[in-house]
Amino acid sequence: MENFAEEIKNTDEGFFSDHFIYEDFSILILKNQSAQIKKFQHHINSSFIQFHFGLKGNSKFLFNGGNYAMGLEVEKSLLLYNPQQDLPLDVHLEPDSQLVSLLISIKKFHSLFSQEADYIPFLSEENKDKKYYKNDPITPAMIIILNQMVNFSMNSSVKKLYYEGKCYELLSLYFNTGESNGVEQCPFLANESDVLKLKEAKNIIINRISEPPSLPELAAEVGLSLKKLKEGFRQVYGNSVYGFLFDYKMEVSRKMLESQRFNVNEVGLKIGYSTASHFIAAFKKKFGVTPKKYLQSL
Repeated sequence: MENFAEEIKNTDEGFFSDHFIYEDFSILILKNQSAQIKKFQHHINSSFIQFHFGLKGNSKFLFNGGNYAMGLEVEKSLLLYNPQQDLPLDVHLEPDSQLVSLLISIKKFHSLFSQEADYIPFLSEENKDKKYYKNDPITPAMIIILNQMVNFSMNSSVKKLYYEGKCYELLSLYFNTGESNGVEQCPFLANESDVLKLKEAKNIIINRISEPPSLPELAAEVGLSLKKLKEGFRQVYGNSVYGFLFDYKMEVSRKMLESQRFNVNEVGLKIGYSTASHFIAAFKKKFGVTPKKYLQSL
């Protein structure tokens, strides 16, 4: 891990990576803002535990030289630990994807839970030397922290301190199995009912992708105030309502184009654009290329 800072740099167009190095652990942020799948590789030895959080889009982790793959969907987490062999990081990020990873040495990690080793399954005496893989959903409270990490805009002089604190906060929520675990931890949303209403709002705009309701109409339909809808939606999903809908439309249009069953006009109409020119402009804004050029690149 000594050369991690130099090796992780990637200047491919549309691909952004950032890293924060601490003693015995590192934080890695990957964003693929291009229209192509981006690959990222780095060697990680067997003394490190890996936590991967799919904040946006989908990723695929490859093992054993690509002979085995494990997918990571949006709002899912993946824990990887194998003390018997190294687990190099070989991840493929789909277009419009964001991934946050924590890489922590077992020594550092054990020190965080030294008084409660039996509480963490793979740290118990009988399991501490065994490999451990786990795939879990990310709670709304964790999504808030991850979005704060990705959208960090504080002074650079406190950046390292900020990320270290967020790392510990994220791990605390990840391993919290008490009664307050999950949606109730969200500092903005008072109860699970509000989260369910926000999920309902998300499903409504997805199902009515071509003719979505206005924000006041949506708020009334799910039973939330306009303020709580706007602020809560951004905290849970990391975007405004219409920002989320725009990203979803573009992802749907990309997959429709890839199927080669629809032309550009048909795709634009199905996702709510009245003219092909408006759809083409939106697609280029999102992916940096026109739909035609995107198809040519496949």
